Amino acid sequence: MTTNEKPEGKVEITIGNLAFSAEGSQDWLGEQLAKVIEAATKIHPAGSVQSLHAKPVAGGSVSTDSLATYLKAKGGDTKQLLRFLATAAWLRRRDSNAELTTGAVAKALTNHQQKGLANPADCLNKNVQKGFCEKTNSGFFITPEGWTSLGETQP
Repeated sequence: MTTNEKPEGKVEITIGNLAFSAEGSQDWLGEQLAKVIEAATKIHPAGSVQSLHAKPVAGGSVSTDSLATYLKAKGGDTKQLLRFLATAAWLRRRDSNAELTTGAVAKALTNHQQKGLANPADCLNKNVQKGFCEKTNSGFFITPEGWTSLGETQP
């Protein structure tokens, strides 16, 4: 791939009786997905379609998993340190420019009605000790080892 080419991706989504599947550049897929979501809100206006957000993930695919689904898939629904790391990864997948902070992780869990963390700062410190996270001046980031422990590649 040259520097001028956009990464290729694939998306498959079903909302109620509306299904969409396509392959193409991430930019094109994003435009098409926005159209599908707009159409779905007209078909299912009372549903939760308005809160659906999909962003490209590693490998060019698109993730529409809810936080609950993502946590369950990563084992974070039962283990607090893993819940912290998986929630941070879920946030990073949705907005690669957002600053990861312990407050953002705790807020995401609360906003999505998931089990909270007894001490988010301690969870971060323990993930740092394991080599899964590194602190920065204003927050933290997930290390390649952290992504690997989740069975993923860094976005």
